[in-house]
Amino acid sequence: MKPLYENLPEPAALKPGTLRITPLGGLGEVGRNMNVFEIDGKLLIVDCGVLFPEENQPGVDLILPDFSAIVNRLDDVVALVLTHGHEDHIGAVPYLLRLRPDIPVYGSELTLAFVEPKLREHHIENPELHVVAEGEEITIEPFDLEFVAVNHSIPDALAVMIRTDAGNVLVTGDFKMDQLPLDGRITDLRAFGRLGEEGVDLFMVDSTNAEVPGFTAHEREIGPVLDQVIGNANGQVIVASFASHVHRVQQVINAAARHGRKVCLIGRSMERNMRIAAELGFLDIPEDILVDTKEVMDLPLDRRVFMATGSQGEPMAALARIAAGTHRFVEVDPGDTVIFASSLIPGNENSVFRVINGLMRLGANVVHQQTARVHVSGHASAGELLYCYNIVQPANVMPIHGEIRHLVANGRLAVSTGINPSHVVLAEDGVVVDLVDGQATVAGQVPCDYVYVDGRSIGELSDDELKDRLVLGAEGFVAVHAVVEKSTGMVLAGPTITVRGVAEDEAVFEEIQEELAQTLAEAAKPGNVPAHQLQQAMRRTIGRWVAKRLRRRPMIVPVVTEV
Repeated sequence: MKPLYENLPEPAALKPGTLRITPLGGLGEVGRNMNVFEIDGKLLIVDCGVLFPEENQPGVDLILPDFSAIVNRLDDVVALVLTHGHEDHIGAVPYLLRLRPDIPVYGSELTLAFVEPKLREHHIENPELHVVAEGEEITIEPFDLEFVAVNHSIPDALAVMIRTDAGNVLVTGDFKMDQLPLDGRITDLRAFGRLGEEGVDLFMVDSTNAEVPGFTAHEREIGPVLDQVIGNANGQVIVASFASHVHRVQQVINAAARHGRKVCLIGRSMERNMRIAAELGFLDIPEDILVDTKEVMDLPLDRRVFMATGSQGEPMAALARIAAGTHRFVEVDPGDTVIFASSLIPGNENSVFRVINGLMRLGANVVHQQTARVHVSGHASAGELLYCYNIVQPANVMPIHGEIRHLVANGRLAVSTGINPSHVVLAEDGVVVDLVDGQATVAGQVPCDYVYVDGRSIGELSDDELKDRLVLGAEGFVAVHAVVEKSTGMVLAGPTITVRGVAEDEAVFEEIQEELAQTLAEAAKPGNVPAHQLQQAMRRTIGRWVAKRLRRRPMIVPVVTEV
Protein backbone atom coordinates (compact mmCIF):
# COMPACT_ATOMS: atom_id res chain seq x y z
CA MET A 1 0.00 0.00 0.00
CA LYS A 2 1.07 3.54 -0.60
CA PRO A 3 1.85 5.39 2.63
CA LEU A 4 0.08 8.38 4.06
CA TYR A 5 1.52 11.65 2.85
CA GLU A 6 2.61 14.88 4.50
CA ASN A 7 4.04 18.17 3.22
CA LEU A 8 3.33 17.43 -0.41
CA PRO A 9 3.52 20.20 -3.02
CA GLU A 10 0.42 21.72 -4.52
CA PRO A 11 -0.94 19.58 -7.37
CA ALA A 12 -0.06 20.56 -10.92
CA ALA A 13 -2.73 21.87 -13.27
CA LEU A 14 -5.20 19.14 -14.11
CA LYS A 15 -4.63 17.59 -17.51
CA PRO A 16 -7.54 16.86 -19.88
CA GLY A 17 -9.08 13.45 -19.43
CA THR A 18 -7.92 13.11 -15.81
CA LEU A 19 -10.30 12.81 -12.85
CA ARG A 20 -9.10 14.53 -9.71
CA ILE A 21 -10.40 13.60 -6.24
CA THR A 22 -9.85 16.03 -3.38
CA PRO A 23 -11.02 14.95 0.09
CA LEU A 24 -11.86 18.00 2.21
CA GLY A 25 -13.04 16.06 5.26
CA GLY A 26 -13.62 12.57 6.63
CA LEU A 27 -10.18 11.10 5.93
CA GLY A 28 -8.42 11.14 9.27
CA GLU A 29 -11.48 11.78 11.44
CA VAL A 30 -14.98 10.42 11.93
CA GLY A 31 -16.99 13.35 10.62
CA ARG A 32 -17.12 16.35 8.23
CA ASN A 33 -17.21 14.04 5.22
CA MET A 34 -16.70 15.78 1.88
CA ASN A 35 -15.06 14.75 -1.40
CA VAL A 36 -14.68 16.86 -4.54
CA PHE A 37 -14.42 15.31 -8.01
CA GLU A 38 -13.05 17.36 -10.91
CA ILE A 39 -12.77 16.70 -14.63
CA ASP A 40 -12.72 19.06 -17.62
CA GLY A 41 -12.99 22.09 -15.37
CA LYS A 42 -16.19 20.99 -13.59
CA LEU A 43 -16.61 20.02 -9.93
CA LEU A 44 -18.92 17.47 -8.33
CA ILE A 45 -19.16 17.37 -4.54
CA VAL A 46 -20.20 14.25 -2.63
CA ASP A 47 -21.38 14.94 0.94
CA CYS A 48 -20.81 18.03 3.05
CA GLY A 49 -20.88 17.21 6.75
CA VAL A 50 -19.75 18.51 10.11
CA LEU A 51 -17.49 17.19 12.84
CA PHE A 52 -18.46 17.65 16.46
CA PRO A 53 -15.86 19.16 18.81
CA GLU A 54 -13.90 17.24 21.40
CA GLU A 55 -12.94 18.35 24.90
CA ASN A 56 -9.72 19.96 23.65
CA GLN A 57 -11.81 22.36 21.52
CA PRO A 58 -13.69 24.35 24.20
CA GLY A 59 -16.39 26.70 23.04
CA VAL A 60 -16.52 25.29 19.51
CA ASP A 61 -20.01 24.47 18.23
CA LEU A 62 -19.16 22.66 14.99
CA ILE A 63 -16.18 21.92 12.75
CA LEU A 64 -16.66 22.36 9.00
CA PRO A 65 -14.78 21.07 5.97
CA ASP A 66 -12.23 23.52 4.62
CA PHE A 67 -13.81 25.10 1.53
CA SER A 68 -10.72 27.18 0.70
CA ALA A 69 -9.61 24.82 -2.07
CA ILE A 70 -12.82 25.45 -4.01
CA VAL A 71 -14.08 28.79 -2.71
CA ASN A 72 -12.86 30.62 -5.82
CA ARG A 73 -14.35 27.96 -8.10
CA LEU A 74 -17.89 27.65 -6.81
CA ASP A 75 -19.26 28.59 -10.22
CA ASP A 76 -17.65 25.39 -11.55
CA VAL A 77 -19.63 23.20 -9.12
CA VAL A 78 -22.28 21.33 -11.12
CA ALA A 79 -23.89 19.53 -8.17
CA LEU A 80 -23.72 18.46 -4.54
CA VAL A 81 -24.68 14.81 -3.99
CA LEU A 82 -25.64 13.62 -0.51
CA THR A 83 -25.42 9.93 0.38
CA HIS A 84 -27.61 10.03 3.51
CA GLY A 85 -29.05 12.25 6.21
CA HIS A 86 -26.55 12.05 9.07
CA GLU A 87 -25.02 15.28 10.35
CA ASP A 88 -21.48 14.21 9.44
CA HIS A 89 -22.65 14.11 5.80
CA ILE A 90 -25.19 16.95 5.56
CA GLY A 91 -24.51 19.29 8.49
CA ALA A 92 -22.27 21.69 6.54
CA VAL A 93 -24.58 22.02 3.52
CA PRO A 94 -26.01 25.37 4.70
CA TYR A 95 -22.50 26.79 5.14
CA LEU A 96 -21.59 25.81 1.57
CA LEU A 97 -24.83 27.14 0.12
CA ARG A 98 -24.35 30.43 1.93
CA LEU A 99 -21.39 30.90 -0.43
CA ARG A 100 -23.45 29.94 -3.51
CA PRO A 101 -27.15 29.33 -2.83
CA ASP A 102 -28.03 27.92 -6.25
CA ILE A 103 -25.78 24.84 -6.18
CA PRO A 104 -28.06 21.92 -7.25
CA VAL A 105 -28.35 19.42 -4.40
CA TYR A 106 -29.21 15.75 -5.05
CA GLY A 107 -30.20 13.18 -2.45
CA SER A 108 -32.86 10.72 -1.39
CA GLU A 109 -36.27 11.86 -0.19
CA LEU A 110 -35.50 11.54 3.52
CA THR A 111 -32.03 13.05 3.17
CA LEU A 112 -33.30 16.20 1.48
CA ALA A 113 -36.19 16.41 3.95
CA PHE A 114 -33.60 16.61 6.75
CA VAL A 115 -31.63 19.24 4.81
CA GLU A 116 -34.55 21.59 4.10
CA PRO A 117 -35.11 22.90 7.65
CA LYS A 118 -31.38 23.52 8.02
CA LEU A 119 -31.44 25.71 4.94
CA ARG A 120 -34.46 27.62 6.25
CA GLU A 121 -32.66 28.28 9.53
CA HIS A 122 -29.79 29.80 7.53
CA HIS A 123 -32.25 31.87 5.45
CA ILE A 124 -31.31 30.14 2.19
CA GLU A 125 -34.36 30.65 0.02
CA ASN A 126 -35.51 28.55 -2.93
CA PRO A 127 -32.66 26.00 -2.83
CA GLU A 128 -32.40 23.76 -5.87
CA LEU A 129 -33.15 20.33 -4.37
CA HIS A 130 -33.54 17.20 -6.52
CA VAL A 131 -34.85 13.92 -5.09
CA VAL A 132 -33.21 10.77 -6.47
CA ALA A 133 -33.77 7.10 -5.66
CA GLU A 134 -31.92 3.82 -5.90
CA GLY A 135 -31.63 2.53 -9.45
CA GLU A 136 -31.95 6.03 -10.90
CA GLU A 137 -29.39 7.28 -13.42
CA ILE A 138 -28.87 10.95 -14.20
CA THR A 139 -26.38 13.00 -16.19
CA ILE A 140 -24.89 16.20 -14.83
CA GLU A 141 -22.28 17.01 -17.43
CA PRO A 142 -19.56 15.87 -17.46
CA PHE A 143 -20.61 13.29 -14.82
CA ASP A 144 -23.00 10.36 -15.23
CA LEU A 145 -24.40 9.23 -11.88
CA GLU A 146 -26.14 6.04 -10.82
CA PHE A 147 -27.57 5.62 -7.33
CA VAL A 148 -27.49 2.32 -5.45
CA ALA A 149 -29.42 1.34 -2.32
CA VAL A 150 -27.27 0.73 0.76
CA ASN A 151 -28.29 -0.20 4.27
CA HIS A 152 -27.21 2.06 7.12
CA SER A 153 -28.45 3.20 10.53
CA ILE A 154 -30.70 5.73 8.81
CA PRO A 155 -33.24 4.92 6.08
CA ASP A 156 -32.90 5.93 2.43
CA ALA A 157 -29.08 5.85 2.23
CA LEU A 158 -27.42 5.68 -1.19
CA ALA A 159 -24.11 4.79 -2.75
CA VAL A 160 -23.22 6.56 -5.98
CA MET A 161 -21.45 5.40 -9.11
CA ILE A 162 -19.70 8.31 -10.84
CA ARG A 163 -18.91 7.66 -14.51
CA THR A 164 -16.48 9.96 -16.29
CA ASP A 165 -14.27 9.87 -19.37
CA ALA A 166 -11.33 9.16 -17.04
CA GLY A 167 -12.96 6.16 -15.38
CA ASN A 168 -15.66 5.00 -12.99
CA VAL A 169 -15.70 5.70 -9.27
CA LEU A 170 -18.02 3.90 -6.83
CA VAL A 171 -18.54 5.77 -3.53
CA THR A 172 -20.25 3.66 -0.86
CA GLY A 173 -21.17 6.42 1.56
CA ASP A 174 -21.74 4.95 5.02
CA PHE A 175 -23.11 1.44 4.71
CA LYS A 176 -23.38 -2.06 6.12
CA MET A 177 -24.80 -5.35 4.85
CA ASP A 178 -27.60 -6.08 7.31
CA GLN A 179 -29.53 -8.96 5.76
CA LEU A 180 -32.55 -8.44 8.06
CA PRO A 181 -33.04 -4.66 8.08
CA LEU A 182 -36.06 -3.21 9.83
CA ASP A 183 -37.27 -1.54 6.63
CA GLY A 184 -36.50 -4.52 4.38
CA ARG A 185 -34.12 -2.42 2.28
CA ILE A 186 -30.79 -4.22 1.95
CA THR A 187 -27.53 -3.12 0.40
CA ASP A 188 -27.89 -3.89 -3.31
CA LEU A 189 -24.99 -6.28 -3.81
CA ARG A 190 -26.39 -7.32 -7.19
CA ALA A 191 -25.88 -3.73 -8.33
CA PHE A 192 -22.38 -3.76 -6.82
CA GLY A 193 -21.63 -6.91 -8.82
CA ARG A 194 -23.04 -5.43 -12.01
CA LEU A 195 -20.99 -2.28 -11.57
CA GLY A 196 -17.95 -4.44 -10.88
CA GLU A 197 -18.51 -6.27 -14.16
CA GLU A 198 -18.72 -2.92 -15.92
CA GLY A 199 -15.47 -1.87 -14.28
CA VAL A 200 -14.85 0.16 -11.13
CA ASP A 201 -11.61 2.06 -11.56
CA LEU A 202 -11.69 3.50 -8.06
CA PHE A 203 -13.63 2.13 -5.09
CA MET A 204 -14.07 4.66 -2.25
CA VAL A 205 -15.14 2.60 0.75
CA ASP A 206 -16.47 3.35 4.24
CA SER A 207 -13.70 2.48 6.74
CA THR A 208 -15.33 3.15 10.12
CA ASN A 209 -15.56 -0.51 11.20
CA ALA A 210 -12.62 -1.90 9.20
CA GLU A 211 -10.85 -2.89 12.43
CA VAL A 212 -13.86 -4.87 13.68
CA PRO A 213 -13.68 -8.56 12.71
CA GLY A 214 -16.63 -10.51 11.37
CA PHE A 215 -20.01 -9.01 10.54
CA THR A 216 -22.06 -6.20 12.05
CA ALA A 217 -25.04 -7.54 13.99
CA HIS A 218 -28.59 -7.14 12.70
CA GLU A 219 -30.74 -4.19 13.77
CA ARG A 220 -33.50 -6.68 14.63
CA GLU A 221 -31.40 -8.03 17.51
CA ILE A 222 -31.85 -4.73 19.33
CA GLY A 223 -35.67 -4.79 19.49
CA PRO A 224 -36.01 -7.71 21.95
CA VAL A 225 -33.31 -6.22 24.23
CA LEU A 226 -35.00 -2.83 24.33
CA ASP A 227 -38.32 -4.56 24.91
CA GLN A 228 -36.90 -6.48 27.87
CA VAL A 229 -35.18 -3.48 29.44
CA ILE A 230 -38.24 -1.24 29.09
CA GLY A 231 -40.56 -4.03 30.23
CA ASN A 232 -38.52 -4.63 33.40
CA ALA A 233 -38.19 -0.94 34.26
CA ASN A 234 -40.10 0.27 37.30
CA GLY A 235 -39.72 4.02 36.99
CA GLN A 236 -39.49 6.29 33.99
CA VAL A 237 -37.27 5.35 31.04
CA ILE A 238 -34.98 7.72 29.15
CA VAL A 239 -33.48 6.52 25.87
CA ALA A 240 -30.65 8.52 24.30
CA SER A 241 -29.91 8.20 20.61
CA PHE A 242 -28.88 10.20 17.58
CA ALA A 243 -31.60 12.60 16.50
CA SER A 244 -31.66 10.99 13.04
CA HIS A 245 -31.73 7.32 14.10
CA VAL A 246 -35.21 6.54 12.81
CA HIS A 247 -34.87 2.77 13.23
CA ARG A 248 -33.91 3.04 16.91
CA VAL A 249 -36.77 5.43 17.63
CA GLN A 250 -39.15 2.98 15.93
CA GLN A 251 -37.95 0.16 18.17
CA VAL A 252 -38.36 2.28 21.29
CA ILE A 253 -41.89 3.30 20.25
CA ASN A 254 -42.79 -0.34 19.60
CA ALA A 255 -41.46 -1.45 23.00
CA ALA A 256 -43.20 1.40 24.80
CA ALA A 257 -46.52 0.57 23.16
CA ARG A 258 -46.25 -3.09 24.16
CA HIS A 259 -45.73 -2.15 27.80
CA GLY A 260 -48.40 0.53 28.06
CA ARG A 261 -46.06 3.49 28.08
CA LYS A 262 -46.22 6.82 26.24
CA VAL A 263 -43.25 8.36 24.43
CA CYS A 264 -42.14 11.98 24.64
CA LEU A 265 -39.49 13.23 22.20
CA ILE A 266 -36.94 15.53 23.85
CA GLY A 267 -34.71 17.86 21.86
CA ARG A 268 -35.58 20.10 18.95
CA SER A 269 -33.67 18.07 16.36
CA MET A 270 -35.20 14.82 17.61
CA GLU A 271 -38.74 16.21 17.39
CA ARG A 272 -38.17 17.72 13.95
CA ASN A 273 -36.51 14.68 12.40
CA MET A 274 -39.05 12.19 13.68
CA ARG A 275 -41.92 14.36 12.50
CA ILE A 276 -40.37 14.43 9.03
CA ALA A 277 -39.72 10.68 9.06
CA ALA A 278 -43.32 9.98 10.08
CA GLU A 279 -44.74 12.29 7.41
CA LEU A 280 -42.70 10.51 4.72
CA GLY A 281 -43.65 7.03 5.92
CA PHE A 282 -40.28 6.03 7.34
CA LEU A 283 -41.59 5.93 10.93
CA ASP A 284 -44.77 4.13 12.00
CA ILE A 285 -46.24 5.75 15.10
CA PRO A 286 -49.26 4.02 16.71
CA GLU A 287 -52.14 6.31 17.55
CA ASP A 288 -51.88 8.17 20.87
CA ILE A 289 -48.40 6.80 21.65
CA LEU A 290 -46.63 10.17 21.34
CA VAL A 291 -47.32 12.82 23.95
CA ASP A 292 -45.95 16.31 24.46
CA THR A 293 -44.05 17.57 27.48
CA LYS A 294 -47.15 18.75 29.32
CA GLU A 295 -49.03 15.47 28.86
CA VAL A 296 -46.13 13.26 29.86
CA MET A 297 -45.71 14.97 33.23
CA ASP A 298 -49.29 14.04 34.11
CA LEU A 299 -48.52 10.35 33.65
CA PRO A 300 -47.24 8.00 36.39
CA LEU A 301 -43.47 7.43 36.27
CA ASP A 302 -43.89 3.84 35.12
CA ARG A 303 -45.77 4.97 32.01
CA ARG A 304 -43.19 7.47 30.73
CA VAL A 305 -40.53 6.99 28.05
CA PHE A 306 -38.40 9.95 27.02
CA MET A 307 -36.55 9.72 23.68
CA ALA A 308 -33.71 12.22 24.01
CA THR A 309 -30.68 13.58 22.24
CA GLY A 310 -27.24 13.62 23.86
CA SER A 311 -25.97 10.05 23.45
CA GLN A 312 -22.44 11.40 22.80
CA GLY A 313 -22.29 13.43 26.00
CA GLU A 314 -22.81 16.75 24.23
CA PRO A 315 -22.90 19.33 27.05
CA MET A 316 -25.89 21.27 25.72
CA ALA A 317 -27.95 18.27 24.66
CA ALA A 318 -30.97 17.08 26.62
CA LEU A 319 -29.35 14.10 28.36
CA ALA A 320 -26.37 16.06 29.70
CA ARG A 321 -28.74 18.65 31.17
CA ILE A 322 -30.84 15.88 32.69
CA ALA A 323 -27.72 14.34 34.28
CA ALA A 324 -26.68 17.76 35.62
CA GLY A 325 -30.16 18.40 37.02
CA THR A 326 -30.65 21.49 34.85
CA HIS A 327 -33.26 20.25 32.40
CA ARG A 328 -36.39 22.35 32.59
CA PHE A 329 -38.79 19.48 33.32
CA VAL A 330 -37.14 16.02 33.18
CA GLU A 331 -35.62 14.84 36.46
CA VAL A 332 -33.98 11.51 37.20
CA ASP A 333 -35.13 9.72 40.34
CA PRO A 334 -33.56 6.65 41.95
CA GLY A 335 -34.70 3.55 40.08
CA ASP A 336 -35.22 5.27 36.73
CA THR A 337 -33.66 3.59 33.67
CA VAL A 338 -31.47 5.37 31.13
CA ILE A 339 -30.51 3.60 27.90
CA PHE A 340 -27.65 4.77 25.67
CA ALA A 341 -28.89 3.37 22.34
CA SER A 342 -26.01 4.49 20.13
CA SER A 343 -22.38 3.72 19.44
CA LEU A 344 -19.56 5.68 21.01
CA ILE A 345 -17.88 8.00 18.51
CA PRO A 346 -14.08 8.07 19.03
CA GLY A 347 -13.07 11.12 21.03
CA ASN A 348 -16.33 11.32 22.98
CA GLU A 349 -15.49 8.72 25.62
CA ASN A 350 -14.81 11.11 28.50
CA SER A 351 -17.90 13.19 27.82
CA VAL A 352 -20.16 10.13 27.64
CA PHE A 353 -18.79 8.51 30.80
CA ARG A 354 -19.12 11.82 32.63
CA VAL A 355 -22.83 11.85 31.80
CA ILE A 356 -23.17 8.17 32.79
CA ASN A 357 -21.51 8.85 36.13
CA GLY A 358 -23.79 11.82 36.72
CA LEU A 359 -26.87 9.72 36.00
CA MET A 360 -25.73 6.89 38.25
CA ARG A 361 -24.99 9.39 41.02
CA LEU A 362 -28.67 10.30 40.84
CA GLY A 363 -29.58 6.64 41.30
CA ALA A 364 -30.42 5.75 37.70
CA ASN A 365 -29.95 2.31 36.23
CA VAL A 366 -27.82 3.03 33.16
CA VAL A 367 -27.76 0.55 30.27
CA HIS A 368 -25.26 1.03 27.44
CA GLN A 369 -23.49 -0.88 24.69
CA GLN A 370 -20.92 -2.36 27.07
CA THR A 371 -23.56 -3.82 29.38
CA ALA A 372 -26.30 -4.91 26.94
CA ARG A 373 -26.87 -5.07 23.19
CA VAL A 374 -28.90 -1.88 22.96
CA HIS A 375 -27.18 -0.69 19.78
CA VAL A 376 -25.52 -2.08 16.68
CA SER A 377 -23.26 -0.15 14.37
CA GLY A 378 -24.37 1.28 11.04
CA HIS A 379 -21.06 0.45 9.38
CA ALA A 380 -19.73 -2.64 7.62
CA SER A 381 -17.27 -4.72 9.61
CA ALA A 382 -14.23 -6.45 8.13
CA GLY A 383 -16.12 -9.50 6.88
CA GLU A 384 -18.62 -7.38 4.96
CA LEU A 385 -15.86 -5.24 3.44
CA LEU A 386 -14.11 -8.39 2.20
CA TYR A 387 -17.32 -9.46 0.47
CA CYS A 388 -17.55 -6.07 -1.22
CA TYR A 389 -13.99 -6.16 -2.50
CA ASN A 390 -14.50 -9.65 -3.91
CA ILE A 391 -17.80 -8.68 -5.53
CA VAL A 392 -16.67 -5.37 -7.04
CA GLN A 393 -13.05 -6.32 -7.83
CA PRO A 394 -11.97 -2.71 -8.27
CA ALA A 395 -8.79 -1.62 -10.05
CA ASN A 396 -7.94 0.88 -7.28
CA VAL A 397 -9.13 1.43 -3.72
CA MET A 398 -9.25 4.62 -1.65
CA PRO A 399 -10.50 4.07 1.92
CA ILE A 400 -12.65 6.96 3.21
CA HIS A 401 -14.74 7.82 6.29
CA GLY A 402 -12.52 7.11 9.28
CA GLU A 403 -9.52 7.85 11.41
CA ILE A 404 -6.06 6.89 10.18
CA ARG A 405 -6.23 3.50 11.88
CA HIS A 406 -9.53 2.76 10.13
CA LEU A 407 -8.18 3.78 6.72
CA VAL A 408 -5.08 1.62 7.15
CA ALA A 409 -7.11 -1.39 8.30
CA ASN A 410 -9.45 -1.01 5.32
CA GLY A 411 -6.52 -0.80 2.93
CA ARG A 412 -5.09 -4.02 4.34
CA LEU A 413 -8.42 -5.75 3.81
CA ALA A 414 -8.36 -4.69 0.16
CA VAL A 415 -4.84 -6.07 -0.27
CA SER A 416 -5.85 -9.35 1.35
CA THR A 417 -8.42 -9.90 -1.43
CA GLY A 418 -5.74 -9.66 -4.10
CA ILE A 419 -5.74 -5.97 -4.94
CA ASN A 420 -2.24 -4.76 -5.80
CA PRO A 421 -0.84 -2.86 -2.80
CA SER A 422 0.34 -0.10 -5.13
CA HIS A 423 -3.30 0.40 -6.17
CA VAL A 424 -4.48 1.12 -2.62
CA VAL A 425 -4.23 4.85 -1.95
CA LEU A 426 -4.17 5.88 1.69
CA ALA A 427 -4.76 9.60 1.86
CA GLU A 428 -5.74 12.20 4.42
CA ASP A 429 -7.81 15.35 4.15
CA GLY A 430 -6.35 17.61 1.50
CA VAL A 431 -4.28 14.94 -0.26
CA VAL A 432 -5.21 15.09 -3.95
CA VAL A 433 -5.58 11.87 -5.95
CA ASP A 434 -5.66 11.72 -9.76
CA LEU A 435 -7.25 8.88 -11.71
CA VAL A 436 -5.86 8.46 -15.23
CA ASP A 437 -5.24 5.44 -17.46
CA GLY A 438 -6.71 3.12 -14.84
CA GLN A 439 -4.27 4.15 -12.12
CA ALA A 440 -4.92 6.25 -9.03
CA THR A 441 -1.91 8.26 -7.89
CA VAL A 442 -1.26 11.01 -5.36
CA ALA A 443 -0.88 14.33 -7.19
CA GLY A 444 -0.21 16.75 -4.33
CA GLN A 445 -1.85 18.43 -1.41
CA VAL A 446 -4.11 21.43 -0.79
CA PRO A 447 -4.71 23.25 2.53
CA CYS A 448 -7.34 21.51 4.61
CA ASP A 449 -7.59 22.92 8.11
CA TYR A 450 -10.34 22.67 10.66
CA VAL A 451 -12.87 25.47 10.22
CA TYR A 452 -14.50 26.23 13.56
CA VAL A 453 -18.02 27.50 14.08
CA ASP A 454 -18.00 29.46 17.33
CA GLY A 455 -21.30 31.20 17.90
CA ARG A 456 -21.75 33.48 14.89
CA SER A 457 -18.08 33.26 14.03
CA ILE A 458 -17.19 30.93 11.14
CA GLY A 459 -13.52 30.23 10.48
CA GLU A 460 -12.26 33.10 12.61
CA LEU A 461 -11.17 30.99 15.59
CA SER A 462 -7.57 29.78 15.20
CA ASP A 463 -5.78 26.81 16.74
CA ASP A 464 -3.63 29.23 18.74
CA GLU A 465 -6.75 30.78 20.25
CA LEU A 466 -8.03 27.31 21.14
CA LYS A 467 -4.73 26.65 22.90
CA ASP A 468 -5.23 29.87 24.84
CA ARG A 469 -8.67 28.64 25.93
CA LEU A 470 -7.19 25.35 27.10
CA VAL A 471 -4.48 27.18 29.05
CA LEU A 472 -7.08 29.43 30.67
CA GLY A 473 -9.17 26.41 31.63
CA ALA A 474 -6.29 24.32 32.94
CA GLU A 475 -3.77 26.80 34.33
CA GLY A 476 -5.55 30.07 34.96
CA PHE A 477 -4.81 33.70 34.18
CA VAL A 478 -2.28 36.22 35.55
CA ALA A 479 -2.48 39.87 34.51
CA VAL A 480 0.22 42.43 35.33
CA HIS A 481 -0.45 46.16 34.87
CA ALA A 482 1.86 49.13 35.27
CA VAL A 483 1.91 52.81 34.29
CA VAL A 484 5.20 54.28 32.99
CA GLU A 485 6.13 57.84 32.07
CA LYS A 486 7.42 57.34 28.55
CA SER A 487 9.99 60.14 28.33
CA THR A 488 11.70 59.54 31.68
CA GLY A 489 11.06 55.85 32.18
CA MET A 490 9.67 56.48 35.68
CA VAL A 491 7.22 53.88 36.95
CA LEU A 492 4.19 55.89 38.07
CA ALA A 493 1.98 53.00 39.22
CA GLY A 494 2.23 49.27 39.74
CA PRO A 495 3.08 46.71 38.72
CA THR A 496 -0.23 45.35 39.96
CA ILE A 497 -0.87 41.59 39.75
CA THR A 498 -4.39 40.20 39.18
CA VAL A 499 -4.98 36.44 39.30
CA ARG A 500 -7.92 34.32 38.12
CA GLY A 501 -8.28 30.56 38.08
CA VAL A 502 -5.02 29.83 39.91
CA ALA A 503 -5.52 27.58 42.92
CA GLU A 504 -3.02 29.31 45.20
CA ASP A 505 -4.09 32.30 47.27
CA GLU A 506 -3.41 35.57 45.50
CA ALA A 507 -1.26 36.65 48.46
CA VAL A 508 1.47 34.24 47.37
CA PHE A 509 2.23 36.57 44.46
CA GLU A 510 3.52 39.16 46.95
CA GLU A 511 6.75 37.13 46.91
CA ILE A 512 7.51 38.22 43.33
CA GLN A 513 6.21 41.78 43.65
CA GLU A 514 9.55 43.41 44.57
CA GLU A 515 11.55 41.56 41.89
CA LEU A 516 8.93 42.38 39.29
CA ALA A 517 8.97 46.08 40.21
CA GLN A 518 12.77 46.13 40.02
CA THR A 519 12.76 44.42 36.62
CA LEU A 520 10.30 46.96 35.24
CA ALA A 521 12.19 49.93 36.68
CA GLU A 522 15.50 48.78 35.18
CA ALA A 523 13.96 48.03 31.79
CA ALA A 524 12.17 51.41 31.63
CA LYS A 525 15.00 53.54 33.10
CA PRO A 526 16.52 54.77 29.79
CA GLY A 527 13.17 56.31 28.80
CA ASN A 528 11.31 56.02 25.52
CA VAL A 529 11.43 52.21 25.73
CA PRO A 530 8.65 50.62 23.61
CA ALA A 531 5.81 49.29 25.71
CA HIS A 532 6.06 45.79 24.26
CA GLN A 533 9.66 45.49 25.50
CA LEU A 534 8.60 46.41 29.03
CA GLN A 535 5.73 43.94 28.84
CA GLN A 536 8.07 41.14 27.75
CA ALA A 537 10.44 41.90 30.61
CA MET A 538 7.61 41.55 33.12
CA ARG A 539 6.32 38.41 31.37
CA ARG A 540 9.72 36.70 31.62
CA THR A 541 10.16 37.53 35.27
CA ILE A 542 6.77 36.42 36.51
CA GLY A 543 6.69 33.45 34.11
CA ARG A 544 9.94 32.01 35.50
CA TRP A 545 8.76 32.53 39.06
CA VAL A 546 5.35 30.93 38.52
CA ALA A 547 6.89 27.92 36.78
CA LYS A 548 9.45 27.36 39.55
CA ARG A 549 7.44 28.36 42.62
CA LEU A 550 3.95 27.14 41.68
CA ARG A 551 4.80 24.61 38.95
CA ARG A 552 2.18 26.18 36.68
CA ARG A 553 2.07 27.72 33.25
CA PRO A 554 -0.88 30.12 33.34
CA MET A 555 -1.66 32.65 30.65
CA ILE A 556 0.31 35.78 31.49
CA VAL A 557 -0.93 39.10 30.12
CA PRO A 558 1.35 42.06 30.91
CA VAL A 559 0.00 45.53 30.15
CA VAL A 560 2.07 48.73 30.25
CA THR A 561 0.28 52.06 29.90
CA GLU A 562 2.61 54.83 28.78
CA VAL A 563 1.87 58.46 29.62
